[in-house]
Amino acid sequence: MANLYETHLHTKEGSACGVSRGREYIQRYLDLGYSGIIITDHFFRGNCAADRRLPWDKWVDRFCRGYEDAREEGARRGLDVFFGWEETFDNDDYLVYGLGRDWLLEHPEVCRWTRKTQIDEVRRYGGCVVQAHPFRQHHYIDCIHLSSGCVDAVEAANSGNNEQSYDALAWAYAKRIKAPVTAGSDIHFAGDITRDTVFGVYLGKKMENIGDYVNAVRENAIKGLKIPPEHFDFRKDPGVVLPVDIRDSQDRSTGMDLMSFLGL
Repeated sequence: MANLYETHLHTKEGSACGVSRGREYIQRYLDLGYSGIIITDHFFRGNCAADRRLPWDKWVDRFCRGYEDAREEGARRGLDVFFGWEETFDNDDYLVYGLGRDWLLEHPEVCRWTRKTQIDEVRRYGGCVVQAHPFRQHHYIDCIHLSSGCVDAVEAANSGNNEQSYDALAWAYAKRIKAPVTAGSDIHFAGDITRDTVFGVYLGKKMENIGDYVNAVRENAIKGLKIPPEHFDFRKDPGVVLPVDIRDSQDRSTGMDLMSFLGL
């Protein structure tokens, strides 16, 4: 398939955990046949590199540097680069697509949103929200939060996960709530990029702008995922050791049991 896109990527300029500058990713993705990448640096409540004490306009300028660095190099070399971000609530992360730098400058309230406000406002302004790696169980996470009413899609495959079961559970969750699925690499270092270590999505046509990706997600029109074969098969017990908070359409805890909810 043509038209392969990276959907989840962090830069040194925008994310405190980023290792590579935006421009350092460009040739590596070109070499692997990608049509474009979406920069999704950690946003205001996440592991962001921009100083939160800055005035809002200065903060936005600082936050967007990784994207702008990548876009400049992408334009020079022939790789399309698009803008998004990854926001965090209670260590649950959401990829936001479709709202740009100019929109951010006019909406400082974005840093105070709840999950419910986020989905309502992002949709209102023509974007979409994808829950990132919902079943990740890394050391900094103390609870898995599943708020199905606050997402347009689920990132079912994330190559930054260290257990395949996390993605298998995310796939089962997406099927349970009848949500579209995406795949991304959650890449932080250009040196980690190989054909086997990065994921992505295939689209039926080349993206002209980030709105094309929003439409593909919200219309469930993604044509395929770049992932290993049989990636969503359970190879062992799911092994969920963290508490799981299943939330309703208004983002209220339901107290439901995960395995019963998923039908596993």
